Amino acid sequence: MEDLRKDQEITEDITEDPDLQETETGTDTAAEASEEEMNAAGTAAEEPAKEEGAAGPEASAEGEEAAKEEAAAEADAEKKGFFGRKKKEDKEKSAMQAKIDELEDRTRRQMAEFENFRKRSDREKAQMFSMGEQNVLEKILPIIDNFERGFDTVAPEDQDDAFVDGMRKIYAQLMKQMEDLGVTPIEALGKEFDPNFHNAVMQVQSEEYEPGVVGQELLKGYMYHDSVLRHSMVGVVSE
Repeated sequence: MEDLRKDQEITEDITEDPDLQETETGTDTAAEASEEEMNAAGTAAEEPAKEEGAAGPEASAEGEEAAKEEAAAEADAEKKGFFGRKKKEDKEKSAMQAKIDELEDRTRRQMAEFENFRKRSDREKAQMFSMGEQNVLEKILPIIDNFERGFDTVAPEDQDDAFVDGMRKIYAQLMKQMEDLGVTPIEALGKEFDPNFHNAVMQVQSEEYEPGVVGQELLKGYMYHDSVLRHSMVGVVSE
């Protein structure tokens, strides 16, 4: 019993002591302040979270827009790169085609030059051959002239002689070969004088032909194809 009394007295003393009461009040106040601070901190933490939650859709939309723009930029860059490569390839093809055209034109020109050279060479060869052949034929003409002079001196009674007949056959064979080579005699007697084919060396009197006409053939002329191998030496009837 005495112990219970002592405890009651101590409790009463503590209750009545103002210092102890202030301490308990301060403790309660501090606890309340701590609770208020925790509530405030929680509220402050909730507000940014709310703000972040509110800003979340906008940020997501902006991110999607940025992603779309980035994808569009990449597609545009890829497109530009494709067209750039295509343009470069087109330039290379154009340059190659221009080179091919230049080489083809040069080849055609060279072929044309070679063809002209070949034709010119053939023409020159033909001219040289013709000139050589013409020189040979000119040297044969005096032999023909001697045959004809010899036949003119044969007496009428010797016309059927075997030797004369043999000479006539040789002469005919020679003239046939000359004709095959393109050599033909120029008609002069009775033709109007033409300085392109006739070489007038004298004037003659004639009752048969008119003036300006060849009245006498002194030396027979010959044509070689379309050119004069030798002019006819003639006498022209005077007025």
